[in-house]
Amino acid sequence: MSNSQTVYVAGTGMTPFCKPGSSPAYDVMGAEAINAALDDSGLSYGEIEQAYAGYVYGDSTAGQRVLYRVGLSGIPIINVNNNCATGSTALVLARQAIASGLIDCAPAVGFEQMRPGALAALWDDRPGPLDDFLAIAERRFGTESNSVPMALRLFGGAAEEYRDRYGCGDELFPAIRAKASQHAVNNPNAVFRTPVTREEVLASPSVFRSTRRLECCPPTSGAAAVVLCSDGFRQRRGLDCSVRVLAQSMVTDTEATFHGDSMINAVGADLSRRAAKECYEAAGLGPEAVDVVELHDCFAVNEALSYEALGLCPEGEALAFVRDGQNTYGGQCVSNPSGGLLSKGHPLGATGLAQIHELNLQLQGRADKRQVPDARVALQHNIGLGGAAVVTLLANS
Repeated sequence: MSNSQTVYVAGTGMTPFCKPGSSPAYDVMGAEAINAALDDSGLSYGEIEQAYAGYVYGDSTAGQRVLYRVGLSGIPIINVNNNCATGSTALVLARQAIASGLIDCAPAVGFEQMRPGALAALWDDRPGPLDDFLAIAERRFGTESNSVPMALRLFGGAAEEYRDRYGCGDELFPAIRAKASQHAVNNPNAVFRTPVTREEVLASPSVFRSTRRLECCPPTSGAAAVVLCSDGFRQRRGLDCSVRVLAQSMVTDTEATFHGDSMINAVGADLSRRAAKECYEAAGLGPEAVDVVELHDCFAVNEALSYEALGLCPEGEALAFVRDGQNTYGGQCVSNPSGGLLSKGHPLGATGLAQIHELNLQLQGRADKRQVPDARVALQHNIGLGGAAVVTLLANS
C-alpha cells in the first residue's frame, strides 16, 4: 500500500451505456472512451507509456484491437479479465506501475459488447471458476437454485439471508432501486433514465425467492477510460488536474468467504470490508470523511451490503440509513449519483472505470445537475465474483 509517487487522475471519459444489440462494436466504443479521456487530460496518445485494457466477454488481444484504433506506438498493452472487477483491476495495475516509478503515464480502458440476457458461463467442458460459490447456494436452497442464472442465485440468496437476519421486509431493496432511478434522471450516459417508484419495484415479477426483476441490474454495453499520471509528469506537462488517488486496495477471497455457507460472504461482503479497511488506514481517514461514493450495486441487495461493508453505516442498519435519507443528496454520503449499475448499467469491463469517471467529475465540480455539493473525498467500490474487490479513495487537492 505504500507508494513512492502520488498518482493523479489526468483525465476520464466514457461512452453512453446502452442495451445489448444497440451499441457500436467494442473497438469503436473503447477507442471513443480513450480519446475522450485523452481529450479531457490534454494529452496525446504518444505521451502514454503503457496501457491496460479490461474486458470479460471477448477474444484474446481485444485490448490491442481497441488501442490500435487510437494509435500504433508500440507501447505495452496488457489485457485484463477479473470478472466484474475487471476495469478496476486494470486501474490498479496502471496505478501500481506509476506509483512504483516504472512509468509516468498510462490509461486503463474497459469495454464490453454484451449480449442480451443473464450472464452465463461460456465453457461447459471444464470446471467453472464460480463452482465453489454456487455450491453454497445449492446447499442453502437445494436444486431450486440450479434453474436460475448464476449471478441471481448468489445475490438472490444473499438477499434472502439478509432479510432473514435483519428483518428488512419489503422496504429496503425497493427503496434502493427507486433512489438509483432518481439519480439516473440527470445522467445522460445512463441506460435507464426513467424514475421508478418503490411500489413499481414491488410490483415487478419475482425472479428468485424475494428478489424482483427491477432489483437486478441490466446487461449493458459501453466503455470507459481513465488516464493516470505521476505528480512529476503532471507538473512538467502543466496539466490541469487536481484529483489524486489517496489510497487503493485490491483483495481476493480468504476462508471467510466460504465459512458457514453464508451467501452474504459468498457475494463479497467480507472482501469489500477488508479492502475498505485497508484503504481507510492507508489514507488516514474514516468513512465519515467520504462525501460521495460509487459502489457496486449489481443487485439492490449488494448496495445494502456495501453500505455496511464500507463502514457507511453499522452492520444490519442499512434500512435505517436509507429511511433517514443518508444515501442521497442532503444525507451523510451520496451513493451512486450516476444511477449506479442498477440504472446506469453494468458493462462488466467498463464498470469500475465509469465509476472513477463519475467521481472525477464530482470532485472537480463538473457533474452538472447531479453535482454533490462541496464534494472533496470520494470512494469507488467494485467487486467481481470468483473473486476480487477493489476500493479506491480519491480526493481533490
